[in-house]
Amino acid sequence: MDSHAERTIRRPARGSWFLVLALAGLMARAVPAADPGPTTARPGAPAPLVVGIFPRRAPADTRRMFTPLVALLARRLERPVKLETPPDFASFWEDVRRDRYALVHYNPYHYLRAHRELGHQVIARNEEFGQAEIRAVIIVRRDSGITRVGQLRGRKVLFGGGRGAMVSYIAASDLLHRAGLRRGDYLEKFALNPPKACIAVYFRQAAACGAGHVLLQLEVVRRAIDPDALTILVSGEPLAHLPWAVSRRVGGAMRRRLQAILTGLGTTEAGRAALSQAGLTGLVTTTDADYDPHREVVARVLGERY
Repeated sequence: MDSHAERTIRRPARGSWFLVLALAGLMARAVPAADPGPTTARPGAPAPLVVGIFPRRAPADTRRMFTPLVALLARRLERPVKLETPPDFASFWEDVRRDRYALVHYNPYHYLRAHRELGHQVIARNEEFGQAEIRAVIIVRRDSGITRVGQLRGRKVLFGGGRGAMVSYIAASDLLHRAGLRRGDYLEKFALNPPKACIAVYFRQAAACGAGHVLLQLEVVRRAIDPDALTILVSGEPLAHLPWAVSRRVGGAMRRRLQAILTGLGTTEAGRAALSQAGLTGLVTTTDADYDPHREVVARVLGERY
C-alpha cells in the first residue's frame, strides 16, 4: 500500500468501536445457532450403529415401519443409528456374513446360522398382536374346495422368501411333510416374501402358500386383498417369534443396553408409538435356548444341525 493510501485511512472514533461491538452482539443473539441434526458428523463422534431388517416385507414398507423405532434408539443411545432394508434374503445374508450390521432383526433360520457361524447373540424377539410365539400355517382360498393337505398333491404351493425362510418355508414344509406329502408331491415355487405369496393365492396363482399365522392380520396384506377370502388349512406348533440379535463385535455393556432399550419400549408413550408403527405390541427378552425347537424343525426339513 502506498503512502498516499495510508494517509487517507482513518481509524474510527473510540465511540464507533463500542457501537460496532454492540451491534455484533445483538446480531449474534438474534440469529440462532444452526442445528447440526442427528446425522451430522462431529469430530470424535462414534460411527453409526447399523441396524439390518430382514426382507419380510417390501423395503419401502420396512423403512416406513421401522424408522421411528430406529430414531428412538438413536436418541436413547445418544449416537447415530442407521437403518438398512435389503431387498431380498440373498442380499440380507450377504450383509450379515460381511458383519455389516451391529443389530439384526432376523428370520430365525438365519439367526441359527449366524449364531453358529458368526457368533451372533439373540437379545429379544417380536411380540405381535400380544403374542411372542408364531405358528407356521398353510393358507388356501376359502372357496378352493381344499380341506385336507393331501389335496395339494400335484398343486402349486408358494413359499415367501426362499428356502431360508424359517416359518413360511421350513416350518410350513414341515407341516406338509408331517401330513404325508414330501417334496416332489407338490409343485414348490417361491415368491419374494410371504405377503406376496399370500396375495398370489388370493388371485388364484397358486393353490396354497406357507406363512406365519399372523400374516392375514398384517396391514400390507389387508391393504392389498380381502383376507376373509382366504383361510388357514393347517397350523403348526408355536415357535419363538422373530428374533433380534447383535453381532459378536458388540460388547457386553452395549448388548445389555440395547436389550434394555428394546424390551423397555412398551413403558413409554414414545416407545409404544414406535412399536405400533413397526406392527409390534412389544419386544420380549429372549435367550438362544428359546430357538432350540427351531433347530429341531430345521434338522427334519433341511437335514442341517445348528
